[in-house]
Amino acid sequence: MSETRCWLVERTYNDRDLVTLVYATPDGERAVTKEVPMTAIANGSVSVTAAKEHDPDDLEPVEEGTVERYREEAARVATDHDPDDEI
Repeated sequence: MSETRCWLVERTYNDRDLVTLVYATPDGERAVTKEVPMTAIANGSVSVTAAKEHDPDDLEPVEEGTVERYREEAARVATDHDPDDEI
């Protein structure tokens, strides 16, 4: 099965030095969430890019109240950045 391009729509930080990244489909309907250590981003072992390819089986449905926000943010990021841009 081919992978699905998802765009970075949310990035949050917590007090455990973890960054939560949410990548969503352009329609905002499905997303994948990843937690990565801040140190991994700082030392370059993990890059945060505008878009990533994900297996469709790894994507979860997005809550109804969040779909439009994710759709708008995915469109904004896709317009402003190339998929491989680090942001």
